[in-house]
Amino acid sequence: MRDLTSRDLLSASAALLLVLAAVLIGRHIEETDHTLFANWPPLWASWEPHVGPGTPAAVTVALGVVAYGPVLAARLPWRALLGASWAGAMAWIWSLALIDGWHRGVAVRLTTRYEYLQVIDRFHDIPATLRDFTRHIPLDSPDHWPPHVAGHPPAASLTFVLLDRIGLSGGGWAGAWCITVGATACVAVLVTVRRVADEESARRAAPFLVLAPAAVWMGTSADAYFAAVAAWSIAALALAVTSPKGPRTRAAAFTSGLLFGLTCYLSYGLTLMAVIGAGVLFLGRARVRVLPCLVSRAAFLAAGLAVVPVAFTLAGFDWWEGYHVLVARYYDGAGGIRPYGYWVWANLACTVLITGLATAAGLRRAAVALVRGRHGLLPHRGIRGPGVVRRVPGSESPEAGARARLGLLVLCGLLALLVADLSGMSKAETERIWLPFAMWLLPACALLGRPRVWLGAQAVLALLLNHLLLTGW
Repeated sequence: MRDLTSRDLLSASAALLLVLAAVLIGRHIEETDHTLFANWPPLWASWEPHVGPGTPAAVTVALGVVAYGPVLAARLPWRALLGASWAGAMAWIWSLALIDGWHRGVAVRLTTRYEYLQVIDRFHDIPATLRDFTRHIPLDSPDHWPPHVAGHPPAASLTFVLLDRIGLSGGGWAGAWCITVGATACVAVLVTVRRVADEESARRAAPFLVLAPAAVWMGTSADAYFAAVAAWSIAALALAVTSPKGPRTRAAAFTSGLLFGLTCYLSYGLTLMAVIGAGVLFLGRARVRVLPCLVSRAAFLAAGLAVVPVAFTLAGFDWWEGYHVLVARYYDGAGGIRPYGYWVWANLACTVLITGLATAAGLRRAAVALVRGRHGLLPHRGIRGPGVVRRVPGSESPEAGARARLGLLVLCGLLALLVADLSGMSKAETERIWLPFAMWLLPACALLGRPRVWLGAQAVLALLLNHLLLTGW
């Protein structure tokens, strides 16, 4: 299962052909019809080969993770691995961002006319601004919000307002916040994989989460911060449904609900993280079969989930009204011009670029693992440790059950992404918008053989993207 096979290479080649088709067809459409609104489709980027101060560091980090990542992931104590993964992800994101230099790569990314820092001064009276927030979403409204502010619920903008209020003002601090918090997403995914699959799968996935091509857009994009909040909501849910009852379990359930509520008020589209959450609930359901235990955890989950929506509703912001007004603005602008027939598949080419060819090969393996080990999806009811699977007729081994559980988790992430794609509300710019979903595809790489070969491919892709293109986010 874990040897490098011709089918892995075929999957990766098909993904590469998809990218090439999206580039060539996209350039033709943009040059003839000018309807894509992207300089280098399917990415929001411009062709501009360059090197920068982050180049030596990025190459060094890549070589280090390729050479030593799999060994360290296998040998480090679990908590040390989590810390090392966060540090490694931070180093990778920062070094890639600094290829464009501090000013262009970090300090000004969140200060452009599209971004959140443009509206800091308009939040001098936060309650009044929240009550009036929806009125400024339409394009024909007076002082309409910039695209990213209008395109998200106000918790996104409010984050940067609060950073400014505590003295962390300007694009540099905002960028550092997004990188620092965003890098923790890989830790949250590892915690989840260990709980719902097994520790070996999490360890094998760790270097791929660290060296993800998505790091090109995580430094610096607010969507990296959104990805981390969403990922921790799932990780807390995994802890809640795979731990014995007690105060910590209830706290995890409450935290999961709280973070998922915040996720929904950071980005409308991230309500689809519920698909991944449903997968985690399914995988952990054998741990909460006792009705009182189930009710207790659900109650704390619901209590946490209510906090953010209630707070914003009482402050005067109506989430549903904001979403419906946003849809109208979306189709009044570029969203109504960009052709659905191109972006519905070219978005998937963007996904290949942010998750890499290794993930394309890993997804095929995830589907195979799910089919082969589907009988071992449930954990043993009498054992409480994370990632323990039972041996049942029809499953090859406990390891087959763990791989099947990993496959189900990954495919739930893919399903959420596909729903977002088919909705038509994600035409272009998905290299940043889909970062929260992309993080859940990367663990599929744990199923691959020859990890150093695939890690090398991931690193080369990220380095080429960041050195050949000037990305817009």
